[in-house]
Amino acid sequence: MTQPTLAVAPNRHIGMNSLITQLRDQHARSVDVYASADTMHADGGKLIIARTAPVLTPAGVDLTAGSFALSDVALGGVAKKLDIPGTYLRRLAAENVPLLDTNVNSWLERDDRRFLVRCLRWTPTSGDGTARAFLSDRYLRINNLDVLMAAIKGIEQAGVAVQIASCDLTDRRMYVRFVSPDVQVMAPELLRNYRSPFDGRRGSDLPVISGGFLLQNSETGEGRYSLAPWLRIEVCRNGQTVERGAVGRTHIGARITDSDGIVDPSAETMRKLLDLITAQTIDTIRAYLNVDFVTRAVADLERAAGVTVRKPEATIKVVSQQLHYTKDQQDAILAHFIAGADLSAGGIMQAVTSVARSIDNADAAYRMETTASKALQLAAAAA
Repeated sequence: MTQPTLAVAPNRHIGMNSLITQLRDQHARSVDVYASADTMHADGGKLIIARTAPVLTPAGVDLTAGSFALSDVALGGVAKKLDIPGTYLRRLAAENVPLLDTNVNSWLERDDRRFLVRCLRWTPTSGDGTARAFLSDRYLRINNLDVLMAAIKGIEQAGVAVQIASCDLTDRRMYVRFVSPDVQVMAPELLRNYRSPFDGRRGSDLPVISGGFLLQNSETGEGRYSLAPWLRIEVCRNGQTVERGAVGRTHIGARITDSDGIVDPSAETMRKLLDLITAQTIDTIRAYLNVDFVTRAVADLERAAGVTVRKPEATIKVVSQQLHYTKDQQDAILAHFIAGADLSAGGIMQAVTSVARSIDNADAAYRMETTASKALQLAAAAA
């Protein structure tokens, strides 16, 4: 067996216990605020929102203005909602904060809308909280912890053996990959020339693909909640989604209230939605966690995977341009393709999924997982 040549990202693929701990901490510190434009302003690059910070007075606890540092996601939301170029606003945040304040405040003064600002409360060591997202007041709050618990309930009710493959949590999304040890198919044609770039094991020695599904959600307006079929190649533990069969729910709903102020993040209005997530999880498991579905999915991949790639660098460049991979991602795909030693369109697909597993950015990794099958088709056509 050859020595490992490439490494899995060390700061990703956290365990379920760690994920739940982080989600509970976020849940405990979260505060969602409906705020009209005239109740907010920017000061020192931070968002000041009226009546969001508790203060002790002789008459008891009252609310005063709270100060919230803008995350990159929230800054992007401000740019989008106020129609300020995002690149420009991010440059101001880095180089000219007073001008950022002037831009944001001048547009807020001209706006009569109301927004949902998703925040984390301040800590004892800091007077500022964090604005995680700046959204429409019609945004439907579907919290990660609630989604995860609803999905786990669905798994238990489905009665199918499911294991956690990996978890990722970013400022933009939560990703949880599940796999079933009872749903495995042999794929000798797909894997006969492949070698794991992480430890050198050969696909011909372990030509097994397991079925699973990917749960993902965003609390910050970066995508809908969804469940999608997911495949894991056991020799390298790389994974990719299957295009057909994804279900989900957008985060657009009815306006909950016409009043400004803090809103309870555990509103009873979410109960039916969480019941739906549980039901959709059961349906996903029954529909896609079976040998027949995985066999058909593997057969779809094998149809294009055997095409020989005679000009790898040129083919990978075409694939990267079509799928909008960055130059760094393109270079990494070539390195993984060489390490994988499978000189076919299937080898390029494997390189895309192994790069996804090895890069630090979990959001970029998710996008690569979901485009791996497209990379396969493009590579076969371009070869």
